[in-house]
Amino acid sequence: MEQNNGTQVTEFILLGFAGQHKSWHILFTVFLIIYVTTLVGNIGTILLIKIDSCLHTPMYLFLQHLPFVDLCYTSAITPKMLQNFVGTEKSISFIGCMVQLLVYSFCNKRLLYPFSYGICIQFLVGSYIMGFLNASVNISFIYSLNFCQSNKINHFFCDVPPILALSCSNTDLNIVLIMVFVGINLTFTVWVVIFSYIYILAAILKISSAAGRRKASSRCASHLTAVIFYGTLSYMYLHHGTNESQEQEKMASVFYGIMIPMLNPLIYSLRSQDMIEALKRIGKNKCL
Repeated sequence: MEQNNGTQVTEFILLGFAGQHKSWHILFTVFLIIYVTTLVGNIGTILLIKIDSCLHTPMYLFLQHLPFVDLCYTSAITPKMLQNFVGTEKSISFIGCMVQLLVYSFCNKRLLYPFSYGICIQFLVGSYIMGFLNASVNISFIYSLNFCQSNKINHFFCDVPPILALSCSNTDLNIVLIMVFVGINLTFTVWVVIFSYIYILAAILKISSAAGRRKASSRCASHLTAVIFYGTLSYMYLHHGTNESQEQEKMASVFYGIMIPMLNPLIYSLRSQDMIEALKRIGKNKCL
C-alpha cells in the first residue's frame, strides 16, 4: 500500500459468505453444480441455434446473445468464488477486481425475450452500448477513489456497493451514477416488458382454443419469472443498507448473478417448441 491522500490498496480480500469456513465443502459442491449446469445449458443453446439453420431468424439471433451474456458475467464471478471456497488465499488484485467488475457490469444489462419483437437488432446494440457506458463510467470513477480503512470486501466478488463502502473518498457522485444507470435501465426495460406482455395478453385472448390459451399463458408465465431479476437488482443497487443487510444483499447477488444464468436456458430455450424441434432435427439431419 502507498500513501496518496489516503491509502491506495493494491489488493482486496473477498470475505465471501458468513460462516463459509464451516460449510465450504457444501457451498463449493452446490455452486460447482450450478456453474457446470449453467455452462452446459447456455453453451448448448448457443450451439443449437448456430447449427440449426431453421433457427436463423431475428428472434433466435437475439436469443443467442442472452446465453452469451449470461456466460460472460457468471464466469466473471463464479470461478473466483469457487477458488475462495477451497483455497486459503482469498485475495484479488486491485486490477483483477476492476476487470471482474468491468466484465460483470458490461454484461449485466439484461436482454429479455420481449425485446425481440420487431426491433431485435436495435435493442441488442442498445443493450451493449448501455453496458459499455455503465461499466466504463463506474470503473473510471472507482479507479480514482482512495481506500484508507480496510481492503476487505464483505462480498464474494467485486461489486460496486461493497467496494464503495471501503472508500475514504467522497462517494456521493458514485452513488448518484449507480442510481442513474440502474434507474434508467430498470425503468426503460420494465416498461418495455409491461407493454410487450399487454400485447401478448391481447393476442392470447384472441386464441379460440382453450388449450392453446393455456399453453401460451404457461409459456409467458415462465418467462415472467425472470423479471424477479429486476427486484433483486434494484435491492442491490438502489438500496444502501447497513452492515446488517449485507448478507441479504449477497443472497440477492447469488440469485441474479448465479441462479438466473442457470435458469435462463430452461425458461427461454427448453420450453420453446422451436428449440425442441431443432433438437429432434439434429438427429435427422434436417434443416442443418
